[in-house]
Amino acid sequence: MELTESLNFSHKDRKDIYDYVESHGTVREDEVRRALNLDPAALGHHVTILRRDGYVRKVGNKLQVAYTDEEETHHEGEDVEYTIRAADETDREGLTDAMRTVTEEGRYIEAETVAAMVDQEEVVLRHNAIGSRMFFVATVGDTVAGWVHLDLPTAEKLSHTAVLTVGVRPEFRGEGVGSTLLDRGVAWAADHGFEKLYNSVPAVNESAIAFLESKGWETEAVREDHYRIDDDYVDEVMMAYDLR
Repeated sequence: MELTESLNFSHKDRKDIYDYVESHGTVREDEVRRALNLDPAALGHHVTILRRDGYVRKVGNKLQVAYTDEEETHHEGEDVEYTIRAADETDREGLTDAMRTVTEEGRYIEAETVAAMVDQEEVVLRHNAIGSRMFFVATVGDTVAGWVHLDLPTAEKLSHTAVLTVGVRPEFRGEGVGSTLLDRGVAWAADHGFEKLYNSVPAVNESAIAFLESKGWETEAVREDHYRIDDDYVDEVMMAYDLR
């Protein structure tokens, strides 16, 4: 199932099952049955239909949302080799740790908000009636070296836009990881029909602004004194990338 696909359930119990699995990431079938007070036979019937329709998949005795598999690519920097792939629930701790490491520098408020949300919800990918989010991660061995995140609104008037964040751990910078992640996120958005991407950064994050500008992003607006960082008021630079 694509994260841009409309959700359509012909039975309330199937919607409830999907919503429970979607909000928990990976869950045991017996946990779903107890949480929703479903008869085992009824649960089995509904899960069979959800699997047939491409909404959920079984992994052992657990259920998870059946997101479309994305191509895994391998890359070589000057000193490291890294892989870029779609994130999954097993990446949650490494992903949030990478995001926290980057946001500790205090110059990427948007990414800080995303990290807090993933921590609170304890789920990486989301696709529901309110909104969706996609993550790609760059991994070096077992370490999440960086990420690109796309927040995908479902409101019709905003459905052509997405908000993107991207970041790389300090020790893996200068290897092309950030550029490759950004390119992967932009390509995914273009392939799924999005027309415009946004990324907001504090004006003091000059390296991030220069990086985005080098990749064709433009400053669309500036909100004065939008952030307060270390008791100083800092402008927000709203950057955009036009995919049309």
